[in-house]
Amino acid sequence: MNTNWQMDPAEMSILIIDDEAPNLKLLQKMLSSIGYHKLTLVQDPRQVMHEYQVNKPDLILLDLNMPHIDGFGILALLKELNDPLPPPVIILTAQTGRDYKLRSLNEGARDFLSKPFDRAELQARVKNLLDAHMAQRMIADQNSVLEELVHKRTAELRHTRQQVIDRLGRAAEFRDNETGMHISRMSHYSYLIAKQLGIDEEECDTILLASPMHDIGKIGIPDMILLKPGKLAHEEFEVIKRHPEIGAKLLDGDDSTLLTVARTIALTHHEKWDGSGYPQGLQGEDIPLTGRIVAVADVFDALTSERPYKKAWPIEKAVSTIRQNAGTHFDPEVVNAFLNTLPEVLAIKEKYSDDASDHSSIE
Repeated sequence: MNTNWQMDPAEMSILIIDDEAPNLKLLQKMLSSIGYHKLTLVQDPRQVMHEYQVNKPDLILLDLNMPHIDGFGILALLKELNDPLPPPVIILTAQTGRDYKLRSLNEGARDFLSKPFDRAELQARVKNLLDAHMAQRMIADQNSVLEELVHKRTAELRHTRQQVIDRLGRAAEFRDNETGMHISRMSHYSYLIAKQLGIDEEECDTILLASPMHDIGKIGIPDMILLKPGKLAHEEFEVIKRHPEIGAKLLDGDDSTLLTVARTIALTHHEKWDGSGYPQGLQGEDIPLTGRIVAVADVFDALTSERPYKKAWPIEKAVSTIRQNAGTHFDPEVVNAFLNTLPEVLAIKEKYSDDASDHSSIE
């Protein structure tokens, strides 16, 4: 459709509805003389909706008094279509009463033409309404383009932000002698658990994208402690226990949903259901649900992954340990959700194994 302010009459589609053939021919002659040639003439009002769908008119000329379906009935049918930008309707009528006009306007008409038709008046009213309608359509088209551009730009920004989060998360894992696959696995485990718990899809996606930052605070732990191959002394473990608070501080200052959830996860994924965790010693439902979810996902992957200082546990032993720690380390409901989605968890574990390639970011 032409969206220039100077509209070409030849491109405008007009639907004319009148049960009197002479009226249709007269209107056709008057409009075609000034360049309107896409004219659809309907004498039987029962054919109106079909012709409307086929021709998608830019303007409708509508008689009121017709057999089978009168003009008010046609207005009602058009209204039921819920067209986001319906064409304007000019009522054709010999009725001059105020009630007819008010009812027509209230039911969707935009203007009137009295019979018998005055050529100049007809042409002026048709042109004015078409110009107004085309201007509205042009604005709507421009808004649609702008919305698409905003959506595209928002998606690009979201992708860029996620790439930064993903890579910062990997930086923390690499410092801890863990592979980048760990955050891919545990974040997908977290997504599956959240979905099993009935969390809505948008929140599940946020957990998937935020959980890679769970150990970002390890960036602030000295290498001599973080990379120590043997058992940590009490004082050294106390230093390690600072990484959730370091991570939370690193993620402070951004009120976006994604980074807010990432901060919560970083701060609370080492809390325990019985209150014996760190750094705050939170207990039960005082621990944010995202932290409780990631706690299960993170521990399961840690147990079943090989590290320089340990062998990978068999799946059965790791699952048994998770189950046994429900109610102490872990939220029992989160554990149940984990167990119920175990086949999908194991599929993710296989897909993002430490030997896998081409999975270097969250998908």
